[in-house]
Amino acid sequence: MAKYFDVHPDNPQPRSISQIADAVRSGSLIAYPTDSCYALGCQLGSRDGIDRIRTIRHLDDRHHFTLMCRDFAQLGQFVRVDNDVFRAVKASTPGSYTFILPATREVPRKLLHPKKKTVGVRIPDHVVTQALLAEMGEPLLSSTLLLPDEEEPLTQGWEIKDRLDHQVDAVVDSGECGTEPTTVIDFSGGEAEIVRRGAGDTSRFE
Repeated sequence: MAKYFDVHPDNPQPRSISQIADAVRSGSLIAYPTDSCYALGCQLGSRDGIDRIRTIRHLDDRHHFTLMCRDFAQLGQFVRVDNDVFRAVKASTPGSYTFILPATREVPRKLLHPKKKTVGVRIPDHVVTQALLAEMGEPLLSSTLLLPDEEEPLTQGWEIKDRLDHQVDAVVDSGECGTEPTTVIDFSGGEAEIVRRGAGDTSRFE
């Protein structure tokens, strides 16, 4: 049965955030809110967490996982960003964008796209997520909580607890969150390619 954390949306309780971070470090898979709907998250190097996310979402090995990063400095440790891409990404963060970029050696091979050697990265504009990332001191390996054969991602903590009670270890609820997945921009080829249109404005990448 998943543990349920009721976290204040504007002033997250430090004790709750610490408990959630400890759970992730100990191998837990969590469902947590972001500025663009809920996500599944686990520790960066957790093979079990990766496998469980794949199982819940029915994902193959071509799926781009996302590293949820606290800030641009942390993001830069895990992906290679040239000057032009740097400016575009910097101007769009924090926000509801996921950027696909060539990964550095800091990223576990199991997370990489098998052919492109790329990974998704993003910096969320969400108080609770940012508090958790600050406490963790490292990115949270994540994937949008979109269940198989459903068109809309889950956005309510109580519903996620009800439906995934025996598939995740914890659910973090901070009230309203985004209801639309991120806009995904692939920069791995040097030019911006819009892979998915979502919550983020795509005009600057067209």
